[in-house]
Amino acid sequence: MVERPLYRYDPDYAVPPGETLLETLEAMGMSQAELARRTDRPVKTINEIIKGKASITPDTATQLEIVLGVPASFWNNAERIFRERLARLEEKRRLERHSQWLSGSGIPVREMVKLGWIARHRGKIDMTRAVLRYFGVTSPESFEAIYGHSNATYRMSGAFEFSPGSLAAWLRRGEIEALSIRCGSFDKARFAGVLAEIRKLSRTEPTDYPSEIQRLCAPAGVAVVYVPSLPNCPVSGAGRWLTSDKALIQLSGRYRKDDHFWFTFFHEAAHIVIHNKDSKRAIFLDDKSWETEAHKEKQANRFASDMLIPRAQFKEIKEVVAAKKPDERLIEKMAADLGICPGIIVGRLQFEGLVPFESRLNRLKRDVELG
Repeated sequence: MVERPLYRYDPDYAVPPGETLLETLEAMGMSQAELARRTDRPVKTINEIIKGKASITPDTATQLEIVLGVPASFWNNAERIFRERLARLEEKRRLERHSQWLSGSGIPVREMVKLGWIARHRGKIDMTRAVLRYFGVTSPESFEAIYGHSNATYRMSGAFEFSPGSLAAWLRRGEIEALSIRCGSFDKARFAGVLAEIRKLSRTEPTDYPSEIQRLCAPAGVAVVYVPSLPNCPVSGAGRWLTSDKALIQLSGRYRKDDHFWFTFFHEAAHIVIHNKDSKRAIFLDDKSWETEAHKEKQANRFASDMLIPRAQFKEIKEVVAAKKPDERLIEKMAADLGICPGIIVGRLQFEGLVPFESRLNRLKRDVELG
C-alpha cells in the first residue's frame, strides 16, 4: 500500500475568539450592550473584542465565565491560539520577503542540506525559515549585523573564488559544534603550556590528532572543532572568541596533509595567545586596516613557524640542506631530533624554496582525515 503524503493544514487567516463570543451572545439572545452592562465594560470594548481588535484578558475571561457560563480557560485558550496564529501569519509574510534575500545571499543551502546541517524543504518559505534558524537570527538584517562582518581571523587562499555566504555558514557551524564542548575558563598561560604538549602529537598517528587536541585544549578554555570546507570558501582555519572566557579554533582540513594541518592549527592558536585581548573585539576583514591585519598575520605565521621548528634549529637544517641534498632518511632523523613529524620539515623547506614542491620527499607527508 502506497502511503499518501501528509499535508499540514495551514490556513491563511486567523479566527478571533470574538466570533465565538458573538455566536454565544446570539444563541442566548443577549446583546452586546447587555453584556457590557453585566461585565461593567464599555460597549466599545465588547465590540472591539468581537471584531478581534481588542484582546480577551484573563480578567475579562473570568467575567465571561460568570456571565455566560463558558469556562474562562476556553476564552484564554482561544485568545492565545488567535494571537499565535496572527504571529505565524506575520512571520509567513516576512519570510516571503526574506526568501528573495536567501536566493541572492550566496549561502550554500544545497551543500548544507547534503551535510545534514539543515533539513530539506520544498517550499521557499520553509527553506528560508530553516536557514534563519540555522544562523540563530530572525531576519536578513540581523544576519548581516552578526555575520556580514566576522570577528574571526582566518587563513584563506586567495587563489579561489570566495563567497561571504559560504564563510558565514562555515563559521556558524563551528559555533554550533563548539556548544557541545565543555571548556574551562580561558587561561592564557595554561593554553600556552598546552601547545608545547600538543606539538608532540605530530609524532603520533594522524587519526589521533582531532580528539587529543580537543581534549588538551578544552581545560584551558579553547574549543577546537573540525568543519569541512564549503564551495567558494577556501578557508583552512579560523580563530575567534565565543565569549570572554571561551575561544574557538576551527579547522577545515584543507589539503589533508600533516604539514598544512599543524601550521594552520598553530597559526590560529597564535591569534588566541598573542592577540587574545585584541581578538575579543577586533574584526580582521577586508574593510579593516590592511597594515594591521598583515602585521597580525605575520606575527601568527612567525609564531607557528617557530613553534614547530625553532629558528636556531631551522638555521642548522638549512645549512645541512645547502651542503647535502636531503633524502628521506635525513629528514626523518631531523624530525626525530626535533620531536615532530617529518612532513612538517618537508613543508617548511618547500615554503622556503629549499625543496621543490614536486619532490619525492612528499611521501613523508601523511594524510589527515578530520571526518
